[in-house]
Amino acid sequence: MRDLQAARGAALVDFTVGPAAGPTAVWGGPPLIEPRTTADGPPSRRAISLLLATGALVLLADAVTKQLALAHLEQQPPVQLLGGAVYLTLTRNSGAAFSLGQDHTWIFTIITVVVLGALAFLARGLRSVAWAVALGLVLGGAAGNLADRLFRAPGTFVGHVVDMVSLFDERGAVWPVFNLADSALMIGVGTAVFLELTGRQRDGRRLRPGHPTAPDAATAPVAGDAPVAKPDQPTNDRDAASGATS
Repeated sequence: MRDLQAARGAALVDFTVGPAAGPTAVWGGPPLIEPRTTADGPPSRRAISLLLATGALVLLADAVTKQLALAHLEQQPPVQLLGGAVYLTLTRNSGAAFSLGQDHTWIFTIITVVVLGALAFLARGLRSVAWAVALGLVLGGAAGNLADRLFRAPGTFVGHVVDMVSLFDERGAVWPVFNLADSALMIGVGTAVFLELTGRQRDGRRLRPGHPTAPDAATAPVAGDAPVAKPDQPTNDRDAASGATS
């Protein structure tokens, strides 16, 4: 069969099955085996390590800045920085990031746990360094504020988050008082949105504008592959001539 196909100039049909089978086609039809894409593979160890390292760094920095605020800003007047653009003032927030929803502390504790679970799901197949940093920032920010709600007064799941940075006003009249964890959350979410809008995928692919289903390098045709011949298309001059005489 292979000799006859080669003699007539048609594309060879590969009937290989199993893991070794590639994206071969029979007479221009669909592939025998669906080609495996990068997204199907396991996450990159480098990307996962970067995600965890970023999250741990944010968590540590957040804990240190909160402890410094408690030690130096408790019952002290606000500290003015940058000509009044930034103020350091200690507040305790029972709500979400940027002092939102202060009467529903326990709900935000549950939401944070759900967010952490969603991050674990998104980490599947993670290969992009940029996505690893973005998700690490969200992880560290969410974990930093969750730690306050779990371990600070007035009690478990309803603890108040320590905030200390106010913009353009010493009491947060212009912008809600926030902390480092809030900043990491916002930067991480903003980075993730930017990556999504520019076609950068968590598995390391980059989709072309206007081609939302553009294949990646793993599924692109390999140079040197034989062209696929179609049943009604002459494969060489001799076939064209025989078709004309018949």
